[in-house]
Amino acid sequence: MDVNVGVIGYGYWGPNLVRNFAETEGAGALWCAESQPDRRALAQRRHPCATVVEDAQLIMEDPAVDAVVIATPVSTHFTLAEQALRNGKHVLISKPMAQTAAECQQLIDLAQQNDLVLMVDHTYIYTGAVRRIKELLTTAELGDLYYFDSVRVNLGLFQHDVDVIWDLAPHDLSILAHLVPDMPREIAATGADHTGSGHVDVAYLTLHYENSFLAHCHLNWLSPVKVRRVLVGGSRRMLVYDDMEPSEKVRVYDRGFQVTTREGMYNTLVDYRTGDMWAPKIETREALTLEVAHFIECVRFRKAPLSGGATGLAVVRLLEAASASLKAGGQRVAV
Repeated sequence: MDVNVGVIGYGYWGPNLVRNFAETEGAGALWCAESQPDRRALAQRRHPCATVVEDAQLIMEDPAVDAVVIATPVSTHFTLAEQALRNGKHVLISKPMAQTAAECQQLIDLAQQNDLVLMVDHTYIYTGAVRRIKELLTTAELGDLYYFDSVRVNLGLFQHDVDVIWDLAPHDLSILAHLVPDMPREIAATGADHTGSGHVDVAYLTLHYENSFLAHCHLNWLSPVKVRRVLVGGSRRMLVYDDMEPSEKVRVYDRGFQVTTREGMYNTLVDYRTGDMWAPKIETREALTLEVAHFIECVRFRKAPLSGGATGLAVVRLLEAASASLKAGGQRVAV
């Protein structure tokens, strides 16, 4: 049976969601709610078969709507998702899932109580690149993991309701949580507000795990260039994931080192190994297309989503800890 979907919000990300649901097999009738008249008109021109409305309540209360997709500011996520779940709708929420971990847990509990699918739009874990990296880690191609180092910078887009951490970090934190299931022990965050908006626009996060594994995220709204790059280092190999690369997005380097000890003046010697580089084949289908198809499949067959409520909760817990560390001047905060 097809799943009838209502998308709330046709701003920055909403058009991508509506387009993919309109083109996905298994998705039935389509609704779209948008408060701005010009955006409503655009949605209607692009999707003449969709029912475009101003009031999201019409979607919430329509018994024909099976699932609600929330593409609105994070401050509205909890209220809209709670209402949708209480009305018996399956829910897909844009990142981050909610403003607090407590709100996330309430939504998870509500979805479980009503046997409904709750999924978070962490699009990057559906990319061919991240799925390929997950395979490499699962088969221990990199060996023991040493570090995860990400850079996500560009000029803008400045957000009015969240800082650069809550805007950009969910992407890298969701990738990290997908690749490394263990939660970090502590997180430290530093940042600065250069525009006087009250929100930091440059930030650095460091995540400390139980072993010596470290994760670091550089986030910046003030960069002259757009960079989307992740480095993952292991005891056997290392890799670079560059999302801006048109073809070879993932490159694996057979490089590393070996530490030896001997008696004498230099007790510790480091031998470096430099081998080949190879670029694994990456699936090129749009990640959001795969994610939307996955959501429809989960609703139809009551399957657990890859980016379910637990993933959304884990990311928000990290964001909360980062915000607490930022307020404490960069001190480590337990997760």
